[in-house]
Formats: sequence, structure tokens, C-alpha cells
Amino acid sequence: MLEDISNWVTVVSWIVTLFEVVGAVIIFYASARVVVELVRPALRRHPPNYTAIRMDYTSKIVLALELFVANDLVRTILSPTLDQAVILAFIVGIRTVVGLSLNKELRDIAK
Repeated sequence: MLEDISNWVTVVSWIVTLFEVVGAVIIFYASARVVVELVRPALRRHPPNYTAIRMDYTSKIVLALELFVANDLVRTILSPTLDQAVILAFIVGIRTVVGLSLNKELRDIAK
């Protein structure tokens, strides 16, 4: 029985690591695309399409934030202490506000 729980904790730990890595890769990829989308038009002496760049970048950042929130939730499940729960509440609150404001910005840009 105890071995099953240990195996479960190991699997969940790997899931947490996967969420962290995927979120970081999404942010890195999105940032690299922004650089390419800014440099390419400059080399051709055309102005970049800032609106399209912002929409693409913002949507990827929102996705990464959602993965980080899921990561924090799963991590708190692994070690459910009051300190972890309070930290989780603050982190989720901040990330939710940031995510909502970025989604609002996406909707405003799309109009």
C-alpha cells in the first residue's frame, strides 16, 4: 500500500515537472517568435505588424500562465500544508488577474 502511494507521488512529481517545462518552453518559443517577427520586417525595411505580434505573444503567455497555475495546484496537492495553501492562493490570484487582463487585451486588439 505504501509503495503504491510512493509511486503515485512520483508520477505526480513528474507531472509537476512536465507542467513547468512545457510552460517555460511556451514562453521561450513565444519570445523567440516575437524577436523574429520584429527583426524580419526591419531587414526588409517594412514596419512590423505590432498588433499581430501582440496577439500571438499574449495568447501564448496566457496559455503558459494557465499551465503554471495547474502546476502550483498539483504541487500543493503533493504537500498540502497551510503555508503552501496560502502561497497558492496568492499565486493563483495574481496569475488569474494577469491572465484576465491579458485576455481582455486580446479581445480589445481583435476588435
